[in-house]
Amino acid sequence: MNRTNDAGPSGLRSLHLLSADATVRDAVAALEAASPKLIVIVAGDGRLIRTVTDGDIRRGLLAGIEFQDGVTELPGRDPVTVKESDPLEESQTTLLESKVDTLVAVNESGEPVALHTASDLGQGVLLSPPHMGPNERRYVDRAFDENWIAPAGPNLAEFEKKLSAVTCCDEVLAVSSGTAALHLALRVLGVSAGDRVYVSDLTFVASVQPILYQGATPVLIDSEPVGWNISPIAIRRKLTEDAKAGQLPKAIIVVHIYGQNADIEPILAAADEYGVPVVEDAAESLGASYHNRASGSHGRLSAYSFNGNKIITTSGGGALATDSPALIDRARKLSTQGRDDALHYQHSDVAYNYRMSNVLAGIGIGQLDSLQDRVAARRKVFERYRSGLEAQRGISFQADLPGASGNRWLTVIRLDPRHIHLHPYQLMARLKDAGIETRPGWKPMHLQPLCAGFEFVPHDEQRVISSTLFLQTLCLPSGSSLAQATQNRIITQIRKVLDEG
Repeated sequence: MNRTNDAGPSGLRSLHLLSADATVRDAVAALEAASPKLIVIVAGDGRLIRTVTDGDIRRGLLAGIEFQDGVTELPGRDPVTVKESDPLEESQTTLLESKVDTLVAVNESGEPVALHTASDLGQGVLLSPPHMGPNERRYVDRAFDENWIAPAGPNLAEFEKKLSAVTCCDEVLAVSSGTAALHLALRVLGVSAGDRVYVSDLTFVASVQPILYQGATPVLIDSEPVGWNISPIAIRRKLTEDAKAGQLPKAIIVVHIYGQNADIEPILAAADEYGVPVVEDAAESLGASYHNRASGSHGRLSAYSFNGNKIITTSGGGALATDSPALIDRARKLSTQGRDDALHYQHSDVAYNYRMSNVLAGIGIGQLDSLQDRVAARRKVFERYRSGLEAQRGISFQADLPGASGNRWLTVIRLDPRHIHLHPYQLMARLKDAGIETRPGWKPMHLQPLCAGFEFVPHDEQRVISSTLFLQTLCLPSGSSLAQATQNRIITQIRKVLDEG
């Protein structure tokens, strides 16, 4: 292979360099080893001649160029370059405006000295970063000014009151995490060792862990194929079967994944028929709605998360919501170490330290003030992805069910293997090279080592939906602060990767 010398220019690995007399075959071999996937062709005096990508080689071979032909005969455009001395901001602007993945930095003599990717230039795009507004600091400062730092105080009371209005639930308890909220929900419903709890199969493990905390047994329910949430058909079929066997579940946990509300109406109808309470895991769906009611306001209890990547955040935190004062009072006691109503410290229950702090609640108040703006922004992000990618054969999206409106916390694409011959992990790796963070879709619980041996209930006798979705989906950057120019670059990069195969 006709490489330049092993030392190479400063800051540019020699495996990215080929001399002008290299062949197409040399370029193919070099690209296999290179990351990022760009080869720099230089003249005998070291000056940049051109760059070569996978796409250039593919187009050249389709045009009749042979592997033994010279690499300079490949089609391609002039390389996008920046000066070694250019300020960071200028290089960032060049990267965005040129819609390429990698820039070549050259010195005053025109010699390539470095490759700059989006990630190198600080242009890495995160999946779902926090989006702070102007009000959060004011409420946090109030906590410091009034010395309300402990897990009590006016911020906490105001946050719970505002959450009550947003969730359309009469009673709200702010806690340390969404997992804590879900655990408290199971405790106040009396779930204990030996009980069975139905739960969505396609979800994050936090939906299942609280069941295991209680020594209960999860029964994993498959997804339905349109909105990808828990299958009402599978739930009804399983309830009928378990009623005959005398082993009805103690509760049903319905998870609203990626911010899209599950088809809760038929689920509630089946659960009410058999007297089984429904808990909504609305960790991802704050701001979504179903039949003109807030997501999380339909079941007996609901749990929300305010982790750093959620649609609003308190840095870390969650909430339990219900219309039952008795349930919330019981949960409040359990969240504060279970202290009895006595002057001295007396405790009769196993309990927890699950309360949210007054400081974090201040962040939450400021975030709630912007909730509708955040939901609107994420829906716009989804619409831009759909507009930019729906014409790409083999790409589809999670659907809103009739009468439902998701918050589009994450936009998730589905790659149909009949038309797209890349696994989502391959697309994820290529996007990572371009400084774009993506994540796999949720891995179903029935495929998790933690859940080995637990019963799994498929959507119907012919289809398992959740594992198919896992193998075909990828979560795209969906932050409410995602700039349109940055999103356009993501869309362009996805198209490019898929076109190159």
